Amino acid sequence: MEGVVLVTGVMAAGKSTVAQALAERLPRAAHVRGDVFRRMIVSGREDYEPGSDGEGLAQLRLRCYGLSADTADAYARAGFTAVVQDVVLGGDLGRYVDLIRTRPLHVVVLAPRPEVVAAREAGRPKTGYGAWTVEDLDRSLRTETPRIGLWLDTSDLTVDETVEAILAGRERARIG
Repeated sequence: MEGVVLVTGVMAAGKSTVAQALAERLPRAAHVRGDVFRRMIVSGREDYEPGSDGEGLAQLRLRCYGLSADTADAYARAGFTAVVQDVVLGGDLGRYVDLIRTRPLHVVVLAPRPEVVAAREAGRPKTGYGAWTVEDLDRSLRTETPRIGLWLDTSDLTVDETVEAILAGRERARIG
């Protein structure tokens, strides 16, 4: 895979683990972690809450979409495959795709069953959900997110099996 690969899905879907493993399998790759840009805001950070449209949404679009898209394009221009990982759902997926200038662009959507996500969330040291619920984000994923790229139900797949499925489905993942 060359260019940019966006790995998205709900929180605790396995995005960071899969993106890291995918980047490690490629000959020249960078793992662009969307959450790093959120943590860079030292003071005045407002996390995006369900239904908000103010500063939290503006910061989400700045850090998650604008900065990670620019970073992915910069790595790709330097000859790396940029494997971007973040929660990009609903109409934001189409907006994010438009921000990426590099082609080819691949979109991979990890879509494990909600009960699997809930179990993963319960078993990890960090908590991502806060005001969100697994069911709310899963509903947004399945009903509001455009069906572009490669969608994988990773409920019963290991990380290595997921990476193999991405590599095998890279043409279906390619959207530009």
